[in-house]
Amino acid sequence: MSGVNEIRSSFLHYFAGRGHEVVPSSSLVPRNDPTLMFTNAGMVQFKNVFTGIEKRAYVRAATAQKCVRAGGKHNDLDNVGYTARHHTFFEMLGNFSFGDYFKENAIEFAWTLLTRDFGLNKQRLTVTVYHDDDEAFDLWKRIAGLPDERIIRIATSDNFWAMGETGPCGPCSEIFYDHGDHIPGGPPGSPDQDGDRFVEIWNLVFMQYEALPGGERVALPRPSIDTGMGLERIAAVLQGVNDNYDIDLFRALIRASADLTGVDPDGAHRASHRVIADHLRASAFLVADGVLPSNEGRGYVLRRIMRRAMRHAQILGARDPLMWRLVPALTREMGLAYPELTRAEALITETLRLEETRFRTTLARGLAILEEETRPLAAGGVLNGETAFKLYDTFGFPLDLTQDALRARGLAVDVQGFNAAMERQRAEARRAWAGSGEAATETVWYGLRERVGATDFLGYETETAEGVVAAIVKDGVEVERIEAGDKGSLILNQTPFYGESGGQVGDVGEITGPGFRAVVSDTRKKLGDLIVHDVAVIEGSARAGQAVELAVDHAARAATRANHSATHILHEALRLVLGDHVAQKGSLVSPERLRFDFAHPKPITPEELAAVEDIANRVVLENAEVTTRLMSIDDARQSGARALFGEKYGDEVRVVSMGAIEDDAAHERPYSVELCGGTHVGRTGDIGLITVVGESAVAAGVRRLEAKTRDEARKKLAADSNAFAALAALLRAPADEAPKRLESLIDDKRKLERELADARRKLAMGGGGAGAVDAVRDVAGVKFYARAVTGVEMKDLKSLADEAKQTIGSGVVAIAAASEDGKASLVVAVTADQTARFNAVDLVRLGSAALGGKGGGGRPDMAQAGGPEGENAGKALEAVEEGIRARA
Repeated sequence: MSGVNEIRSSFLHYFAGRGHEVVPSSSLVPRNDPTLMFTNAGMVQFKNVFTGIEKRAYVRAATAQKCVRAGGKHNDLDNVGYTARHHTFFEMLGNFSFGDYFKENAIEFAWTLLTRDFGLNKQRLTVTVYHDDDEAFDLWKRIAGLPDERIIRIATSDNFWAMGETGPCGPCSEIFYDHGDHIPGGPPGSPDQDGDRFVEIWNLVFMQYEALPGGERVALPRPSIDTGMGLERIAAVLQGVNDNYDIDLFRALIRASADLTGVDPDGAHRASHRVIADHLRASAFLVADGVLPSNEGRGYVLRRIMRRAMRHAQILGARDPLMWRLVPALTREMGLAYPELTRAEALITETLRLEETRFRTTLARGLAILEEETRPLAAGGVLNGETAFKLYDTFGFPLDLTQDALRARGLAVDVQGFNAAMERQRAEARRAWAGSGEAATETVWYGLRERVGATDFLGYETETAEGVVAAIVKDGVEVERIEAGDKGSLILNQTPFYGESGGQVGDVGEITGPGFRAVVSDTRKKLGDLIVHDVAVIEGSARAGQAVELAVDHAARAATRANHSATHILHEALRLVLGDHVAQKGSLVSPERLRFDFAHPKPITPEELAAVEDIANRVVLENAEVTTRLMSIDDARQSGARALFGEKYGDEVRVVSMGAIEDDAAHERPYSVELCGGTHVGRTGDIGLITVVGESAVAAGVRRLEAKTRDEARKKLAADSNAFAALAALLRAPADEAPKRLESLIDDKRKLERELADARRKLAMGGGGAGAVDAVRDVAGVKFYARAVTGVEMKDLKSLADEAKQTIGSGVVAIAAASEDGKASLVVAVTADQTARFNAVDLVRLGSAALGGKGGGGRPDMAQAGGPEGENAGKALEAVEEGIRARA
């Protein structure tokens, strides 16, 4: 039992058999400690359990925790590859007690595992205790039988652990393994303790005090245990090697690097192979946990790790990008223990390939300029800061890379000059931003973005996290705090809240802290990567620098994710049904519904909509995994990925794929591949159901589709079903006969309406009724047919006028109709032989004035008008008569 995977599983099995809950490794991005850049120890995920903020269903736990130390306080980056035990990524095996067992059990568990299960020689083990921890000293003597000289008291802080200046703390007891006197170095506490002979393999922390402000310590009511054993270190011991890079896991990765480069793994470039193997692990696991290379925060550290390895790949003579080709070897070694590595393999591969491709261009350009600028400098010379800044600003050549490149030649960089050039650029950008109109009102965000940096978005991986309030804005002005009853905007160093972009609405939820609660009503993006939370403070107050807990509304996020993924699926279904011309022209993705606009020249038929729905729901039922990759914008487009309207893309893009379909050559390809920065379901089945609820026109050649998913779709279908059942009941027909019955009733209704209209016309033309006048009279030698009617619609007046013209043969017709709402309509018709003398438009306008109307319109032989004063229908006819008389 000496393979890394076997050691890991044996450790967890050992503690599971002793009542410990085996807890999966938490993410490398801490969700519960915003002060940490990366998870750097096994206890990080249990911090709130130790402090009592969080309760769990178990009091004992064991983990194999992923850890990274490459930024901030714990930064081992520069040593990696050149020492036996420094890593950027490592695994920490640990067992924990939350107020359950304490020192005696912790020591007994450790000693038994090491000496009995792992079979280590007791004579090679030495332990340390804090100098005044007599209890631990005595327990080691009794349980392990160690002599006094192999229980070493250490008085320094190395053997006393503290969570911070205040909070839980306690003495440590470290276990060391002696590799033998053939290796230089002395035991802990000796002058030559830094040698490689005695290696710390396990640290037991006895958490028994609470540190109070002012330095006072009080005993904890429920002491706890936190231990950590480096898997790589114990593997080296068990495999009989003194160097972590000689264990089976690293030898497999180094062999893969050597095979691809053809460079001896143990020759002059041994360190380069080690850097590549170590940095491959760190890069892959960080990407799998949602970190992507960038120029800010965690992304910047990841980029440094990647580029350091890539520079060593170039040192090895690799002509093409190397790192991405090593991912399968890593997945083979660690994918079983960490399934997230396998799930994200495509994203890891594309990210490494893209970054190394771009880096090689950067490196070639930068080194050429650097060579030219430093040619006159002798050893000990200094490159001016302006040149270093030009390399950074124009070619993306980081300052630390410039320093590394020059260090080998004994040259340095004028860092002060570099910083001065950087500040000048920022000042110019601030002046350019402070323009007019809307841009001027946004200057507050520009200043904040410059000062606090980009917000680290965690929402692809989690819906809850802790963060630190970086800034507060109220009424457009930065403030120090906001109180209960206030509304404002919070900017945090990291957040799981998605800021509105790409058609997807911003997340809602809650932000809380001790005595503080605020409701997040919206989340927005400013300047591309500054995430702004619009909040209403319900209780307490928020202040800058405060640590808070963030919780996205899970139901709203889940519904939004489903709708967003459904948008992609429907987009492709429309293309399959309507044709390749379909392209998205706008979108809205909210928890309640999805809506998107697309190019199409005519309405979609019911049959086409049914086909679109059918295709989309078949993809849903496939329950295929939704995968995400990082690619260059050019590679993404060449791969066939579709861009969404309104989305702004940088050089690197997220490519979301879902479903599967056969192409014309019967080869399977992803059903949908689109560029998208939004949040999506894990599998298409999570969408549940897609139902289209509307299709309409929004502009010439642009149609709009609206749809619902999950519960909203189910509710819509249930409501439609209930409405149809109620309709069938009213019709007193079985459900399958209801449409025909309704169609028959509608036909009957139309027939009756036609008959009624005919009867009304006949009645109107037959004379009689209140306000009627003689139908035909002679006006200055011209026949004038005038009648005031009721119950006749405007559309029927013209046909009545045509009938009247036939009746009189020659002359003028005027018919006024009063409606039930008190208004009136008027039609004037002139027979063909009289149009030279009388214009129907002129005559109808005279009648309209009597009705309180404003004119009328039509042709010389037929015109119509109306007015609000229906009681004056008779006067309108009289006005037309006077007009005839005046023109006769």
